[in-house]
Amino acid sequence: MGTRLSSVARLTAVATAAGVVAAAIALPAVGGSGAMFVSASEELGIKPEELVEPPLAERTTVLDAKGNEIAWFYEEYRENVKLDQVAEVMKTAIISIEDYRFYEHGAIDIEGTIRALAKNVSSGGISQGGSSITQQYVKQVLLNSATTEKEKNAALEASYARKLKELRYAMAVEDKYTKDEILEKYLNIAYFGAGAYGVEAAAKRFFGVSASDLTLAQSATLAGAVQDPNATDPNLGKDQQKKLLSRRNVVLNRMAELKKITPEQATEAKAEKLGYKGTPIPGGCGTSEVPYFCMYVRNEVLSNKVFGKTAKARSQFLNRGGLTIQTTLDPKMQKAADNAIKKHVYASDNPVASEALVEPGTGAIKAMAASRKYGNNKRKKEMSYNVVADAVHGGGVGFQAGSTFKTFTLLTALKEGMKINDGFSVGSGYRAPYYSTFKNCKGENIGDPTHTVTNDEGGGGFKTLATGTWGSVNTFFMVLEQKVGLCDTVKTAKSLGIERSDGLPLTEFETFTLGTNEMDPVTVANAYATIGARGKYCEPMAITKITDRDGKVKNYAPECKQALDPGVADAAANILSGVFTKGTMTSVGGIGRPAAGKTGTTDAQATAWFAGFTPDLAGAVSIGDPRGAQDYKLNNITIGGRYYGSVFGASIPGPIWKDTMIAALKGTPPSDFTPVDNSRFGGCGSSCQPVRVQPDSGGDDDSDGRLEDADIADFG
Repeated sequence: MGTRLSSVARLTAVATAAGVVAAAIALPAVGGSGAMFVSASEELGIKPEELVEPPLAERTTVLDAKGNEIAWFYEEYRENVKLDQVAEVMKTAIISIEDYRFYEHGAIDIEGTIRALAKNVSSGGISQGGSSITQQYVKQVLLNSATTEKEKNAALEASYARKLKELRYAMAVEDKYTKDEILEKYLNIAYFGAGAYGVEAAAKRFFGVSASDLTLAQSATLAGAVQDPNATDPNLGKDQQKKLLSRRNVVLNRMAELKKITPEQATEAKAEKLGYKGTPIPGGCGTSEVPYFCMYVRNEVLSNKVFGKTAKARSQFLNRGGLTIQTTLDPKMQKAADNAIKKHVYASDNPVASEALVEPGTGAIKAMAASRKYGNNKRKKEMSYNVVADAVHGGGVGFQAGSTFKTFTLLTALKEGMKINDGFSVGSGYRAPYYSTFKNCKGENIGDPTHTVTNDEGGGGFKTLATGTWGSVNTFFMVLEQKVGLCDTVKTAKSLGIERSDGLPLTEFETFTLGTNEMDPVTVANAYATIGARGKYCEPMAITKITDRDGKVKNYAPECKQALDPGVADAAANILSGVFTKGTMTSVGGIGRPAAGKTGTTDAQATAWFAGFTPDLAGAVSIGDPRGAQDYKLNNITIGGRYYGSVFGASIPGPIWKDTMIAALKGTPPSDFTPVDNSRFGGCGSSCQPVRVQPDSGGDDDSDGRLEDADIADFG
């Protein structure tokens, strides 16, 4: 036998199904005179069952420090609204086409259900729906609550078992809420197509208006879309738009049939074009004016256990929570960074410039900018990762930081008692005397007597902590690192938050002081901000406050510690201030207020940096080629429309930093650095006269690798 039922069987099935439904349904009487129950409902066990209603996924809004919206995150693009914020004609349209007796029946529309059952049985399957708006709401709640494919399939299963289960839930919903409350919930949960969930998002997406301003034709369009939102998704093309237009006219005809509108109104509305605008869905970092900062915030929430114990919990918190996230981003400072980079580096250039600004004493990230636009279009040289930050916050491998790392060796020397004018004579080249001359923090010998470090500009002579820093003399810093110890230098860097951009452990080679580790601007800027804050290190922070969907507020305070002796930080700031007047930034000049910093250029100009600070703001700028800095060096190259034989820290990063700081701090009263404690750091100690390192005698030794005063011979 075939699967189709005989006419007798069909009639029997319809009668039976109708009887089951009738027997199962609580029928509230019209006019408020009470409820009539069919006695068989108890026998069948059809009773209300409480529906668990998790909060709807709502968009999370991200604000800058001034309260301006800068980004949105969501799993479903939805903006919940109250029923009185929905146009009356929209309510009428959705009720007319979906459940015209909505305000008259209980949990189920008996007439509609029997009609649908008869149609479905005669066709041998589920071909017509008879669900009330309440039942449709229940179905959407179950679908939205589903966390597995099995649960989703169960919510969509075409069976009477599911219908009866929905009915139990619908009966409870009808007992719990008023009709207006149910309609409001339905309008907020329904999917309309084109990625729009809920009537407010749909009104904006389809027509660029709020739900309160929908016209008759627009309301009929949205009301028609809910039946099969994928088939009538106007964003998919002309065929779907034609189907949606046809569906709209069906709704208008139905409204006229029910005398909700006049035939003339229906005719006039049907004459209108579809009017789909396809307003871009807001949100995501791709549409943000500050995409790199946006990526930082997003990845901070997704990676930090403060916002949820598991990755899934953090994702739901961000994308479904309906949060308002207040951030540290300063729009004035962001504009300053954007403009400065655009002035010196074009988006079409192969090298990429990036910059981060951080507030000393709080770790607040005030700006994140890059020369490339964010996106996936390689032809337009867009970037899809966060070149300003580390891998945890959406970044990549970073760029070698170059001579900006010399500052950590300088700090270590000051920590260990050296004075500003202490120094020694060095040559134009440096080679470690022994393998044991440098030891990593595991105590392993990592000196390389086979490798010679040279100066970018040649020459040597007697250099002090001050003059060696101002001139960024490689050989001087190799000897200085030898004297204070590689491991202590590494520990100093780590205490200021220095970690590799790619998340791997810092490499501890003898050239650590020359910046061979790949870094990102946020990390470097924050390390220099620590010096500006007199040694107070604060974790980089982008989020200051989160308000949840219920209005509950959680504030986030800076996480800080004293990483450096304030006197050491003051002495370092004093020395680094001279970089602008007596060192590598002399040709660029200062910013008209107390400032300190350090240029950075890696071997053969693979990358270039500048990191600097005032007591009020710190910043770091890097430039390098993301195709591979070692393969595409910054030599004989045109950047920003200007030709460079070789790019150094003062060539492009320094000017970007200068222009940024002048604009970012405009209107901010200048702050002075704390004067250096001359009784502690002034003058010189035991190394006041020109001295030189003993020549290499070959072999190896059992020393700790440090250069002691006894190892230095008088040169004068």
